[in-house]
Amino acid sequence: MGYSAKRGFTNGSNKVTGAQRQQDLQAKIQQMQDAMSAAQEQVEATNFTASVGGGVVTAVVSGKKEVQSITIKPEAVDADDVEMLQDLVVSAVNEAIRQADEAMESSVSNATGGMNLGAFGL
Repeated sequence: MGYSAKRGFTNGSNKVTGAQRQQDLQAKIQQMQDAMSAAQEQVEATNFTASVGGGVVTAVVSGKKEVQSITIKPEAVDADDVEMLQDLVVSAVNEAIRQADEAMESSVSNATGGMNLGAFGL
């Protein structure tokens, strides 16, 4: 068994040792974590906009799923039909959140090369 500063301990052959495989795997995991963090930060910095009711209600939600703004055009306000306006606001917010979720999922999937990390709780 020999030692090389580049390869560490070897058994005299050019075969990759278990320690080298583990080190390579850890480096790849770190790269993937870095890519996932960058992707997450990018999505969180993005705003998602959804309009409903022909554009009378618009909701803007951040990638962190925080409502940034709600815009309601005057023609959407009807004192005799407040429930309709409430439904439009809920629909717009939900659609903007769905867009944020979809962007996060896509971004993380791209960062992980499409690997399903559900088994790891990620």
